[in-house]
Amino acid sequence: MAGLKVAAGKAGEIVKDGASRTRKVMHKGRIDLVTETDLSVERMLKEELSGLLPGSDFLAEETAKDTEPGELTWIIDPLDGTTNFAHGLPFVANSIALWHRDRIVLGVINLPLMGELFTAIRGQGAFLNGLPISVSEEVSLERCLLATGFPYDIETYLEPVLAHLKRLLPLTQGIRRPGAAALDLAYVACGRYDGFYENALNAWDTAAGLLLVQEAGGLVSEFDATKPYAFGADEILATNGRIHEELSGHLCGD
Repeated sequence: MAGLKVAAGKAGEIVKDGASRTRKVMHKGRIDLVTETDLSVERMLKEELSGLLPGSDFLAEETAKDTEPGELTWIIDPLDGTTNFAHGLPFVANSIALWHRDRIVLGVINLPLMGELFTAIRGQGAFLNGLPISVSEEVSLERCLLATGFPYDIETYLEPVLAHLKRLLPLTQGIRRPGAAALDLAYVACGRYDGFYENALNAWDTAAGLLLVQEAGGLVSEFDATKPYAFGADEILATNGRIHEELSGHLCGD
């Protein structure tokens, strides 16, 4: 973990340096952006992490998005929240996870513009800046703060997104949308949010956060709580566990 923290720290320095400069923004889709900082962070992480684990491969958003996780696979989102970054908002994350054989065993989410480093090792708990964290203990949905996100392919998902907001907003204390799924999952892990749900995320968006939530005592599934979340699923629901079934019911239309 020490070497991984060093790599995450270097990624954060690249982000902070990029945030101080004029950002060169390119488009992968109508609203799907990439910057020079995304590419610089990914190149650096692939070099650093290859040195930590020679022979490992990569599933990475910008340069290796079609890799199937194997024996040892680093799963990287170099800059989650690129649109935020392009507009000068601080809600951005470096997300790094290690897949070993059939599961995530290490996870780091670095929020470099906010000075927070979330870490998790399977079976050893979750931490924020070195201190243990846990999910919230809230059981009443009306006292819960939730988070969600809006897919890039918003035209496809607009109706269910609006339907879920219409149903859940009157039942909760509120719903936030920072625009970085890694941050949202880290915030569930440390109890700032009681739950998070979203459609159409990729493995690099969720890999590290999945482990963080689990190690902090929470649950992760598809919207249907009986279906475990797996990479490639169209839905993710992460909660403190106490509201999981109730929230699942609302998302599934029960």
